[in-house]
Amino acid sequence: MRRALSFTLLATLSAGCESKSEAAKVPLGQVAAAQAPAEAPLIGEPISGSVLEQMSASTYTYLRIKTAKGEVWAAVPAASITTGSSVTVYSPMLMSKFESKTLKRTFDEIYFGTLTATPAAGKAPASGADPHAGVSQPAASVPVGKVEKAAGADALTISEAWAQKASLAGKSVSIRGTVVKYNAGVMGKNWIHLQDGSGDAKLGTHDITVTSLDGAAMGETITITGTVRTNKDFGAGYSYAVIIEDAKVVRTRRS
Repeated sequence: MRRALSFTLLATLSAGCESKSEAAKVPLGQVAAAQAPAEAPLIGEPISGSVLEQMSASTYTYLRIKTAKGEVWAAVPAASITTGSSVTVYSPMLMSKFESKTLKRTFDEIYFGTLTATPAAGKAPASGADPHAGVSQPAASVPVGKVEKAAGADALTISEAWAQKASLAGKSVSIRGTVVKYNAGVMGKNWIHLQDGSGDAKLGTHDITVTSLDGAAMGETITITGTVRTNKDFGAGYSYAVIIEDAKVVRTRRS
């Protein structure tokens, strides 16, 4: 996968190298949409301008950029960028009061993004629309049959993961399913929605959200192994009753 897809922002944050003290705000030029849970965070329009200052820290490069609307700070995957060069930051997400422990500095506002464009990046949705309609297909466009359950002692179907979520918090599980939605490089992770033919669509227990540094493709059947988190709140209205984080992806077959 491209380097942009391996941006380890959240992994580093989780490990304690960096921390955010406040939830994400709505990005530049974005209209807040009333969303149900199980959607990846909103992304904004690309930010372009000239680099006034750059600082390297861990896996990030921090950039102070002069744009047509003023100066902004952005953080991107570690890169060699010279002062005065022109850059474009794609899929930016605005964070408020972000504390970089590495730099020993708190940014009032900073955009996290990548230097590589993802498909249809930067298209802002209308109010009430799916905020990722421009970068992914809706689940209804992918046919999902009965998917064979993953092997192993930690293997679960999606409906089982939902039913047992309280006792699974913090534990590793393996789930096999079909990718019905995929959003790359949002907040440093790839966001995958899986379905396996189990669960109740009316209750939302037929679909589970997974975050990973590994890539996936729409309609692909994969097995993921990751850590169950419950009642996870990313801010800006994006909370999850159950989510699988830091997952490893194993491909089984293409649908």
